[in-house]
Amino acid sequence: MLTRRGFVAVAGCAICSVAGFGASEAFAQGAAATTANGVTRKVLSRVDGPAAGYETIIMDVTLDPGAVVGRHTHPGIESTYVMEGELELPIEGRPTTIAKAGDAFQVPLNTPHAGGKPATAKTRLMVNYIVEKGKPLASPV
Repeated sequence: MLTRRGFVAVAGCAICSVAGFGASEAFAQGAAATTANGVTRKVLSRVDGPAAGYETIIMDVTLDPGAVVGRHTHPGIESTYVMEGELELPIEGRPTTIAKAGDAFQVPLNTPHAGGKPATAKTRLMVNYIVEKGKPLASPV
């Protein structure tokens, strides 16, 4: 089971990796980016853990102006840092907010949410997922 201490340890490692203090096979191989509907996703790191049955995935995500990510869930925690631009963020059970460069947010396990780009410039996100291994990363709802 994923504990708060385990999550904090992994989040700290993710921050170090993003800042360039660590390297993974994915960094070394230069994983290819995929683009669909104005959203480009590049997996920077994908490793087993922090606990048995879980994996940690770090992605660099870019949304083109006006791009929208449809309503979906994840089989784990999503932690996101907005590196550039802004993102309209409807998360079930919370008021819709605008996350701007420098903001961070978390989406709990299996919580429906979406994302959109209301402005005219791109949005760039650093996303960390700690999810159940073997399940789809995202499921539409």
